[in-house]
Amino acid sequence: MNIFESVKMAVQTLVANKMRTSLTMLGIVIGNAATIATIGIGEGAQKFISGQIESLGTNVLFVSPGSREARRLPGATPQTLVVADAEAIATQVPNIQGVSPELNGSETVRYQNKNFSALIFGTTPDFVTVRNFEVAAGRFISDIDVQRQNQVVALGADLATALFGNANPIGQKVRIKNVSLEVIGVMKPKGTSFGTNYDETALLPITTMANQIAGNRSPYGIPVSFIYIAAASQSTMNVTQFQIENLLRLRHQIVDEDDFTVRSQKDLLTTFNAITGALTILLAAVASISLLVGGIGITNIMLVAVSERTKEIGLRKAIGASQQDILIQFIIESALLAITGGLVGTGVAVGGIILIASFTPFQAGVSGGAVLLATSFSGATGLFFGIFPAKQAAKLDPIIALRSS
Repeated sequence: MNIFESVKMAVQTLVANKMRTSLTMLGIVIGNAATIATIGIGEGAQKFISGQIESLGTNVLFVSPGSREARRLPGATPQTLVVADAEAIATQVPNIQGVSPELNGSETVRYQNKNFSALIFGTTPDFVTVRNFEVAAGRFISDIDVQRQNQVVALGADLATALFGNANPIGQKVRIKNVSLEVIGVMKPKGTSFGTNYDETALLPITTMANQIAGNRSPYGIPVSFIYIAAASQSTMNVTQFQIENLLRLRHQIVDEDDFTVRSQKDLLTTFNAITGALTILLAAVASISLLVGGIGITNIMLVAVSERTKEIGLRKAIGASQQDILIQFIIESALLAITGGLVGTGVAVGGIILIASFTPFQAGVSGGAVLLATSFSGATGLFFGIFPAKQAAKLDPIIALRSS
């Protein structure tokens, strides 16, 4: 028998037992689909996180108060950074595009009978440059607003819509606590990043925020939640980070442990990619266990087939079929089961990934490498688990086989 006749006979045998064939393939289908979908979703999550970080600027460094160990402890965040630190960085560190100190909080913004809980950012004019924001209407905070502690505010796109609907908010008054603020601008939609919806924010001068809203000052000046710095380019980020750390150590007269932490968006991207990559591998490994289960199912059903087809094996051997012919016949059948199940599973995975990409923010995609790996693995599973039943069939003595039938 040539290989084509063996494939034809294998197809006829599998089609003749449709229900058994379908149930046997089910484990392979589920395993293949789960493996491909897991890898696709993992890659989509990495793209989603990368997009969120890049939307905030790829050349951005940020300084947070307190050491990394201190920030892990429960309780209030240490207040070790002040606006004067940001001003020193802006004037003494070269190769930077802008410095934006921020004092953040959460307050209710009121307009007439409408109330909306929003994030309040006290900041400076460099915020739009450093954080990659744009103004849709009106203007943003100016240096004069910061110097004079002007009672002005720029609203995020969603916050402006929630308070004013389709009306023009520019020039209107909103209240935060007991302070009346004039709306001077509305920001372009920015979206959500790491749980923060920047379209539901109110941006006001950092001096106004500290002195009139938060009432938050220290003997050293206005404390800040973060200092964001835009480096001139990605190639200068390491040097810029080194210079910022040295400057702050001198200003804070640090001898031992730093009372601040400097990180970059690239550090965040590397960390999140490592986490999502590890989770993707773990989940794909778990999903591939079902391929092993499917392979065991193939072994089981092929052993049943050998038992049922003992007479056929005896007749074929009696008329001249060799052990190799019988071996190849059963291996082809098991491989067809696995490969067909793999292809069906691939189709299911592709459909699932398309649905996920349509209804979630994850840019899930079909990875060619994942498809090739899963399909190849399923085919190898069929070959591996089909060898034992095939050998059992090939070793049958034709006379004993004919007698036992």
